[in-house]
Amino acid sequence: MFYWLMKHIVVGPLVKAVYRPWITGRENVPRKGAAILASNHLSVIDSIFLPLMLDRPMSFLAKAEYFTGRGLKGWATRWFMKGTGQIPLDRSGGSASEAALNTALQVVGRGDLLGIYPEGTRSPDGKLYRGRTGLARMALEARVPIIPVIMVGTGEMMPIGAKLPRIMRPGVVIGEPLDFSRYAGMENDRYVLRSVTDEIIVALQRLGGQEYSDEYASTVKSRLAAS
Repeated sequence: MFYWLMKHIVVGPLVKAVYRPWITGRENVPRKGAAILASNHLSVIDSIFLPLMLDRPMSFLAKAEYFTGRGLKGWATRWFMKGTGQIPLDRSGGSASEAALNTALQVVGRGDLLGIYPEGTRSPDGKLYRGRTGLARMALEARVPIIPVIMVGTGEMMPIGAKLPRIMRPGVVIGEPLDFSRYAGMENDRYVLRSVTDEIIVALQRLGGQEYSDEYASTVKSRLAAS
């Protein structure tokens, strides 16, 4: 309840007053019942603006590093993440990834909204990259619809490495829900998972018109770091 009050009484009005975000397609989010919102990922502030623009409570799986930073910046980031209902995600793999999946399933299991980035990490250059199949597995196991979401302008507002967001108007575009019930019970079939994941990425590309690159964003980041 404390963090819900922070979001709706403290964080939300302040952020909206300063940045005046806009949204289209809000009607595509069901008024009740579980769903997963699959969003492109341009900036750390994506996890702040999308939940703030919805009429229902929503949680995002956000990387655990956002909750462990030190100093004033670390405190501010942690405060924002908790204040907007984010859930720490350990991306180290193995049992940690399994625990993250279980946490996500608990969220949708109680009928709530969950946000996930199919690309797995922020885009290093504004392009849309190949999706990770964890989202597909989660959606099929939980048997909930996937709602494609495009964040607009957040990459320019707060690019990677920036300390504070610029004063700009970010946008949220929400598409129609995707139904994958035809694949019920096939969450362990890797070909099905890849097919579902690709369909989600295609929906995002059509919704936002981003240039697509058929490789993982994490691979591009590693290559850029090495060079």
